[in-house]
Amino acid sequence: MSATRVFVARLAGCGVYDPAGDRVGKVVDVLMLYRKTFAPRISGMIVEIPGRRRVFVPIARITAIAPGQVMTTGLIDLRRFSQRGQEVRAIGEMLGRRVKILEDGSSATIEDFAVEQNGRGEWVLTEFFLRKAKQGLAFGRGKTLFAGWKEVTEQHQSAVDQEAQQLLAAYGELRPADLATAVMDLPDDRMLAVAGELDDEKLADLLEELHEEEQIGIINQLPSERAAEVLDLMEPDDAADLLAILPADKSESLLALIDEDEAEDIRSLMQYEALTAGGLMTNEPVICSADTTVAEAMAKIRRRQVPQVLAAQLFVTMPPFEATTGKYLGVVHFQKLLRYPPNERLGNLLDTELEPVSPDTPIDQIHRFLASYDLVSLPVVDEQNRVLGVVTVDDVLDHLLPGDWRNDESEVTSNG
Repeated sequence: MSATRVFVARLAGCGVYDPAGDRVGKVVDVLMLYRKTFAPRISGMIVEIPGRRRVFVPIARITAIAPGQVMTTGLIDLRRFSQRGQEVRAIGEMLGRRVKILEDGSSATIEDFAVEQNGRGEWVLTEFFLRKAKQGLAFGRGKTLFAGWKEVTEQHQSAVDQEAQQLLAAYGELRPADLATAVMDLPDDRMLAVAGELDDEKLADLLEELHEEEQIGIINQLPSERAAEVLDLMEPDDAADLLAILPADKSESLLALIDEDEAEDIRSLMQYEALTAGGLMTNEPVICSADTTVAEAMAKIRRRQVPQVLAAQLFVTMPPFEATTGKYLGVVHFQKLLRYPPNERLGNLLDTELEPVSPDTPIDQIHRFLASYDLVSLPVVDEQNRVLGVVTVDDVLDHLLPGDWRNDESEVTSNG
């Protein structure tokens, strides 16, 4: 391996490559082993591979570590990662810990640390990058310094008291799905601490990506006012799913704190069975009139708050143009908008062959519709053919996979 000096926090999100230079995944965390007399050493890395599966890559299969990339032998064990008791997650558990500087007894926080390859070929911790605690009434943040691993001793404290800001800094500007992957296997108190440091909008995005158990854990530890604000910022269908698994009294108390119109949208979604079109749909589709021009439609889907999957198809109805809408007339696909002049009316571009579904349509039938007609979304209509919402492919994708798809124990090379 190369003898590059690397700061561990900067490895989060770095690409992992095989000998041919093909990307096989990205680094989620680095596993360290503490030893009695020698410096802690890297035992391997947690790597996320396609399918959002996290696996363990032992250090013996890592041929080089450098800023921005990690090279491997290309052989990846696909068994889901499981942390052993003696292992410590460098980013998830070490960053943010409090230590005491032996020279002067002062307190500091671990912001990062360097690892290097020693003469025996081991990657070992060599130096901490620390930030001292503020003194007295001083403004701003404390001073930073470097210290060797023998020059500090750990201050034992609960994870709740450690600085979750350090984790967020290490994970950088990860997308919500990647942040969810990064925090899901943290100890519960560390995960809750990270969630507590996020602003409301980012926390809403994170909750939409997490499993039910983690969602409940986070929402229950938030003050009611903040929980309501976060739910208000979530997509209505995701908020409805989360509220549906909370105790009824808790759910109602939170709905009472949410904006009245948003709460009404959420309540309307909660009335449907979970694995039906009504239970899966969002009631914020992109709706236009037949007189809307291509230019106006493009401006509508260009708005930042419109998710990509909803921007792929526009639904044309009679007035009113918000769910519950007027009569459904047809759909216009985004690609078709690109082929016509800006002043063309959507009424002239309608695909009228796409059959909408009713709210009680079961999920297996929705799967077949999406697959048979190469669709990314389906309109959901009531008995009067009025659009109630839209089911998108991402709403149903998880249900297409076998329950144990993350636990495949086969082993393959990066190119299959």
